[in-house]
Amino acid sequence: MDALTRRRFLITSGVVGAAGLAAGGAWTLRDVFDTATWDDRPGDAKTLVLVTLYGGNDGLASVVPFAEKGYRDARGDLAYSGEEVLGLDDRSGLNPAFAGLKKLYDTKQLAVIRGVGYPKPDHSHFRSMDIWQTAQPDRPGNTGWLGRWLDTFGGDPRHAVSFEPVLPPVLAGATSAGAAVPVTGLALPNGVQTATLRKLGAVAAGEPPLQARAARAFADLVSVDTLIDSVDAAEDADEPEPAGTGTGGRSDLRAQLDLVARCVEANVATRVFSVSLGGFDLHASAGRSTQEQILQRLDDALTAFATRMARTEAGRRVVVAVYSEFGRRVAANGSEGTDHGTASNMFLLGSPVRGGLFGEQPSLSDLDNGDLRFVVDFRSVYATLLKDVLDADPQQILGYSTTLPGLL
Repeated sequence: MDALTRRRFLITSGVVGAAGLAAGGAWTLRDVFDTATWDDRPGDAKTLVLVTLYGGNDGLASVVPFAEKGYRDARGDLAYSGEEVLGLDDRSGLNPAFAGLKKLYDTKQLAVIRGVGYPKPDHSHFRSMDIWQTAQPDRPGNTGWLGRWLDTFGGDPRHAVSFEPVLPPVLAGATSAGAAVPVTGLALPNGVQTATLRKLGAVAAGEPPLQARAARAFADLVSVDTLIDSVDAAEDADEPEPAGTGTGGRSDLRAQLDLVARCVEANVATRVFSVSLGGFDLHASAGRSTQEQILQRLDDALTAFATRMARTEAGRRVVVAVYSEFGRRVAANGSEGTDHGTASNMFLLGSPVRGGLFGEQPSLSDLDNGDLRFVVDFRSVYATLLKDVLDADPQQILGYSTTLPGLL
């Protein structure tokens, strides 16, 4: 294949856009595995896996305050009774779909942090996600909190990896950026046969280095797409997959975490992984069953990953942090759904986590124009992760140093 046709093929396939090809922005899973030979990772270094739930996960359906005054009246048909939830204490419980997370909670490997948010909350998906990813609630900047950590850590992109087509802002620093390793979503031109795919990914003699990197990225996509297909096939074929909304997010969280697990088990140098799940913007015709369906997928992915990580020394140094850009309003909206809210829950899980309930359940009666008032500043969770997982100075990166005691 001549170089011009090859270049057009790589761009058309969605491996890398024209600008990305020119900038050399294509990273592969092979590039990440190559870091296993590096010696810049202390033997006791922990790994952070950041899970973003796009669309605004309903915190009151995830951690249910069934005994709180006003809960049943506000939620109507969406409400759960104390007998239906998986009890955490005498006033709250996990959604019935969280059976796996409840087992982790019972073994002190899951921390549930309630009432997490920030001052002057914003109901816009995009503005609120900017705030969460930059950790700058007053005025979101153009660097992510983990991107700024990467700036202090030497700057090699492979220290912070996202298995998403586009690098999320959270991994963009001022002087460096994480590595986006695309792992699915090939859009092959018409007429291309499977037998030719790997040949197209082979590096051609004399081609520019950046084009060669894009070719390697394509070859990686071919093999990883096959891997993801096999993981997806192992899931319940009758269970419909929630689509990512316009707010972002992917639907194959379990497959993404499978790739993270392979990297951790290979002892790569990566200290941060970013993955996502979309589909949480449930405004209408959702009902409890739809909410439980997507929470079940989250539970399956997280608990399968936690079980696998517990089997190896490297895996037992992994901490998973789960967040969404906001929760939902206290009252159901009359359309079997909920609208954009504010404060919600975060989950931390893994062997290093000291499980239990943290923060407090925000009042369901003392509301801010129908929204929950936050109790825990999300930056205190980030500060804890920076200090106790990434061995970094929270003040330097966040301009905020208050941690949440007892999490790790």
